[in-house]
Amino acid sequence: MRMLIAGGAGFIGSHLSEALLARGDEVIAVDNFISGRPENIAHLAEHPRFLFLEQDVTDTLFIDGQLDAVMDLASPASPNDFATIPLEILAVGSTGTRNLLDLAVIKQARFFLASTSEVYGDPLVHPQPESYWGNVSSIGPRSCYDEAKRFSEAITMAYHRVHDVEVRIVRIFNTYGPRMRPDDGRVVGNFISQALRGEPITLYGDGSQTRSFCYVADEVRGLIAVLDGPITGPVNVGNPVEFTMRQLAENIVDLIGSTSEIITVELPAEREGDPMQRCPDISLITSTLGWSPTVALRDGLVPMIEAFRHELSL
Repeated sequence: MRMLIAGGAGFIGSHLSEALLARGDEVIAVDNFISGRPENIAHLAEHPRFLFLEQDVTDTLFIDGQLDAVMDLASPASPNDFATIPLEILAVGSTGTRNLLDLAVIKQARFFLASTSEVYGDPLVHPQPESYWGNVSSIGPRSCYDEAKRFSEAITMAYHRVHDVEVRIVRIFNTYGPRMRPDDGRVVGNFISQALRGEPITLYGDGSQTRSFCYVADEVRGLIAVLDGPITGPVNVGNPVEFTMRQLAENIVDLIGSTSEIITVELPAEREGDPMQRCPDISLITSTLGWSPTVALRDGLVPMIEAFRHELSL
């Protein structure tokens, strides 16, 4: 098939591009490098079925030829981005998604939206099933991303109902692996960078907050399963095994053999609204598409640590 991936030079987008090429698809990756990176796709540049277009999806896209799928992964997704480029995040989740939906209409293509577990906010239901409507602040520091993705889901379903666009919506839970930006503010990258440098590893609060971490190769398998499958969605794609932040830090220190001390600090103002718990109910994707993650946290951390060690030259 011929696919367009918006955000194709991003962390997940570049791995998705690679996986689709490996199975024989043609990939057009679009990115403006606001959070994606050229080095993420440098190894694909000479591939005969890969084309890269540097463009902002908030501008109208003109693509020659037929497309079988338009995949929207075009959004910065880290806490640092929420603090520094909130207007751009809101624009890509509204204007950008609409432009990509218009392209899907023109090309009569399937539309795939990469949404997020952030639509559940600081959840009052645990683990979170797709039927849960969420507990989201519309005015907090994270709202630019949470509400942008909630709007993306709403406009995707509106196009589905009004224009009969075939759509797929996934809600991605915390994903980790090589090609993450060391400085993007997400917890796995923060802890690895601190541990490699021998700096104190900073836990917010007492470190009892939980997350469920899915290795990027598992995540991409899940995304492709939903893309190819019959479920409109939304569909949770993540790992249901929960870890506290302290357990994550201890695993990283142990794997690196770091001398870093694990310390606790107060939650900074820009991290207000961080959920206390986050864990997907994946019974829908498991029962209907047969997908479940296979990579254990420690096994996935090893290649990510080595990638960070190389990038940081440590």
